[in-house]
Amino acid sequence: MSFATDVKNEICELKQSKTENIAELSAFIRNNGHFTKKEILLYTENMMIAKRIYSIVKNVYDVHCQMTTKQNVAFNKNNVYYIEIKDKVNLILNDLSIFDSDKKFIETPHNYIIDSEEEMKAYIRGTFLAKGSINDPQTSQYHLEFLFDKKHESVFLQRLLNHFDLNSKIILRDTKYMVYLKEADKIADFLKMIKAYKAVLYYESVRVVREQKNITNRLNNCEQANTEKTINTCNAQLKNIETIKEKVGLDILDDKLRLVAEYRQKYPESSLVELSEIISLETDTKITKSGLNHRFRKLKELADKLQND
Repeated sequence: MSFATDVKNEICELKQSKTENIAELSAFIRNNGHFTKKEILLYTENMMIAKRIYSIVKNVYDVHCQMTTKQNVAFNKNNVYYIEIKDKVNLILNDLSIFDSDKKFIETPHNYIIDSEEEMKAYIRGTFLAKGSINDPQTSQYHLEFLFDKKHESVFLQRLLNHFDLNSKIILRDTKYMVYLKEADKIADFLKMIKAYKAVLYYESVRVVREQKNITNRLNNCEQANTEKTINTCNAQLKNIETIKEKVGLDILDDKLRLVAEYRQKYPESSLVELSEIISLETDTKITKSGLNHRFRKLKELADKLQND
């Protein structure tokens, strides 16, 4: 079972007011309904969604619905659940602000459908049940989306989502309009907003583990990069010392330069910090990392000069 299915199943267990039920039903039928003069036909592959919508229609409008099950042989062979509403069709579509009294389609629902923030959230829940999808946070990216055939539906949903500061965006994908969220924090806020609290706990726990792993990986990469840098620096210093040794010998160096040359050869893999501590401890003469670096620059200048002569 996918994470998106888990979220939808959790939503289906919510209890809500009659006006919230109407807002959720308005969104679901608007985005997942087929209408004729005599019936409303709804379908879903999720049995819990089918039962919820069936229950809301029956309780709010006191009508008999027929629910049937068929196997989807064309694709993944999951069952498809159909809900047929043949009673009070015009009343329902008008009440849900999908068709007006003249039986003309209403592009966006009237304000009474989403008159309060709780009704807005219910409308968003209904839209998610019909059109929404969310990635499992264990996958490579955080992603929540709604896919619409009509631009006005995507714009309307974006307005609702951004009323709650979710920073949703719209892009055209093929011939459809996708409303999406990419920010992990905003997706977590969305789950809280639609009251999928179990999903929030799972989402946040996985996110914490992922982010901790990312921090560890970044630290490991940084440490590896520093190690490689240290090795390259040490090798360059040893090469300079070897050049001086072959060309003129180390005895021509003054005491300070000869000291660091000898200690570099003795400790070829030590960083400047480590080497400065070793020299300070063994010679009882304090030398800093910057002082050590200055002497190695002197050795490099001499090696470069000898190479060019």
